[in-house]
Amino acid sequence: MGFFLSWGVKVQEKVNELKVSFEDQLSSAKSTKELEDIKIKYLGKKGPIQSLMPLLKDAANEEKPLLGKKINELKLFIASSIEERFEFLAGKELEKSLKDEEIDVSMPGRRTYTGRMHPISSMIEETAEALIQMGFSVETTPEIESDYYNYGGLNYPEDHPARDMQDTFYLSKDVLLRSHNTSIQQRIMERKQPPIRVISLGKCYRNETITSRSHVLFHQVDALYIDKDVTFADLLATLKEFYSKLFKTDVELRVRPSYFPFVEPGMEVDVKCTSCKGEGCRLCKQTGWLEVCGAGMVHPEVLKQGGLDPEVYSGFAWGGGIERIFMLRHGISDIRMFTENDVRFLSQFA
Repeated sequence: MGFFLSWGVKVQEKVNELKVSFEDQLSSAKSTKELEDIKIKYLGKKGPIQSLMPLLKDAANEEKPLLGKKINELKLFIASSIEERFEFLAGKELEKSLKDEEIDVSMPGRRTYTGRMHPISSMIEETAEALIQMGFSVETTPEIESDYYNYGGLNYPEDHPARDMQDTFYLSKDVLLRSHNTSIQQRIMERKQPPIRVISLGKCYRNETITSRSHVLFHQVDALYIDKDVTFADLLATLKEFYSKLFKTDVELRVRPSYFPFVEPGMEVDVKCTSCKGEGCRLCKQTGWLEVCGAGMVHPEVLKQGGLDPEVYSGFAWGGGIERIFMLRHGISDIRMFTENDVRFLSQFA
């Protein structure tokens, strides 16, 4: 009998040791993942609880029921303790997750807004598309430009006021921020032979006082066409077609003589006010006309600088502000509104 009692004591000690060991590990568990590992360790098929069962066969018959009950109670104790601790830690983890994400799932969802392009970006795309349909291709020029491409190669005299620091942003003696996209002319003539029919669109910079009508940063479209037998009539026809596309109506043109070093003859181009049809209104300042661009026939000296014979080739060029076209189309009176990032203003133009 003593043998069986000592064996029963041994099993009881094992049960007690496992219980103490389990309680220590349970109290130190900080996550549900750790609890899963503890559950597998103690209640798995190869765990210490399962290894107690074979010991019963060596116990006295009268002790087997009692020892089996003790092992069963330990098994139930471990399972219930893990379940209780799991609920506690799972709640803590959910609370932390919600706090980390800063989302209150009980709150109604926030309204999302569909993004849209800046109106000037849309105007640039529309301008390019209109000219591509007319046979022009798009070329790019650097915003940081040399004095030669911006001025020298375009027949600007050394003492021309546009070269002054009061009008141009210089980075060094011969490097500047381009003041117009006309700087494409010599670059394109160096790379291509006529026929040349290209446009350049993008930012330009001028050292001006910021007002409702002028800004240090603006966007411009510049067009250049060079080939044999290009005439002034071709220029006028191209301008009429282009501005009719942008204003979405058949426009009437008016030209006024003007001076630009890189064209001869040069002119300012107006279109009859699309709002009042020439009667005079606030948009056209009661004149009946809207100024849209400067234009002219490419100067023979510019063609020579580009390596072309002005006796063989001729061409036209014109350039105008993107902001100006948009302002005229929508009756906007202040160019500064495009750079102030006021969503109330920008969101009007889908």
